[in-house]
Amino acid sequence: MKIFPNEFLRADALPREAAHPASIRPIGPSDRMRGPGSASRQANDGPPGAGMRIALFSGNYNCVRDGANRALNRLVEHLLARGAAVRVYSPTIADPAFAPAGELVSVPSVPIPGRSEFRIALGLPRSVRADVERFAPNIVHVSAPDLLGTGAQKLAHRLGIPVVASLHTRFETYFDYYGLGALRGLGERHLRRFYRASDHVLAPNTASADSLVAMGVPQDDIAIWGRGVDPRSFSPALRDLNWRRAQGYRDDEVVPLFFGRLVIEKGIAAFADTIRLLRERGHPLRPLVVGTGPAEARFRALLPDAVFTGHLDGAALGRAVASADVLINPSTTEAFGNVNLEAMASGLAVVSADVGSARALIVSGRSGLLTEPIPANLAQATGHLIDRPDLRFALALEAHRAAGRHRWPGILDRVLLSYAGLLAG
Repeated sequence: MKIFPNEFLRADALPREAAHPASIRPIGPSDRMRGPGSASRQANDGPPGAGMRIALFSGNYNCVRDGANRALNRLVEHLLARGAAVRVYSPTIADPAFAPAGELVSVPSVPIPGRSEFRIALGLPRSVRADVERFAPNIVHVSAPDLLGTGAQKLAHRLGIPVVASLHTRFETYFDYYGLGALRGLGERHLRRFYRASDHVLAPNTASADSLVAMGVPQDDIAIWGRGVDPRSFSPALRDLNWRRAQGYRDDEVVPLFFGRLVIEKGIAAFADTIRLLRERGHPLRPLVVGTGPAEARFRALLPDAVFTGHLDGAALGRAVASADVLINPSTTEAFGNVNLEAMASGLAVVSADVGSARALIVSGRSGLLTEPIPANLAQATGHLIDRPDLRFALALEAHRAAGRHRWPGILDRVLLSYAGLLAG
């Protein structure tokens, strides 16, 4: 690694997808859509990525840990292993969440007001443009519709380099959570311009692909890049009754799980209200909350008797997730839903907001329950699983089987094929 300063129980259809240094010195088509490229287009005289030079632009490559940047770091590791040259451009901080994969160039940035753990790049300054030109990429990959991403698009267009955009977050949903609903239309217009200005767009599932088509992105310019799960990190085998007991849980107690960044857009208020309703209905639940974030104090105030683990990683994370019983996921902002997939791989029953990212993973009534993400519905679905342990176990078993279809190597190779298709013209 180098850092370069400078109504649930629905089972009517299968889901469409289921089948650090101490200091940093600034440098002054889906399963149903064809993805461009094919194995025959790859070079025959070297690794699959030989000859590829990818400049990747990220708004948050390793400042905080989330599903989007974990996927990007996995992608870079995979591309390097496949013989490609990769250089990453992103805001950086002195104490990142994890060491970055590949060569990381710091770009000028400022903290986001009220969310200082995130930084926003101030565009693409001359020094960074010069670094990109020295690297001489033949693919520019932009992962966020921010000033850095739009600046990279413009530079690529000027240099005649094809642009790949990947969609990771439903940014348009954030406006309502932060009281900025009046600006949503403006934000949606920017998203349309951004994705339509790319030569190729990688969507995490067909629901996201459909939204891109609705924005005016040609269907033939869209391919699916889903997400995988590591079965060594998330597995029912990691369930640990001794760990549960140490947290104060009885062996026969149903433990509801909240798993992810503790931010308001993940639905923490809806989760807390769901627990309150379930308690009113006679279920004395004590939730397990795995994760950390700026809304942690607010969440603790809403659920003072919950078990908060704070940040966990590696084996400790897998153990905590597998030691719960039901994931309750009210979030509507994910474009993919890594949390659902990791809980499924861990052998949990999942109650999730009925949104496109969840429908891509879960068959309601078979491998989980999907419902409108309001507390009354979430409580009804969760209560049903508490009262019906046979159904809870059956859903968890099928969820684990379904998660087994999502493995990283083949999923990451789809991106490589998209790059190859663009380079082949």
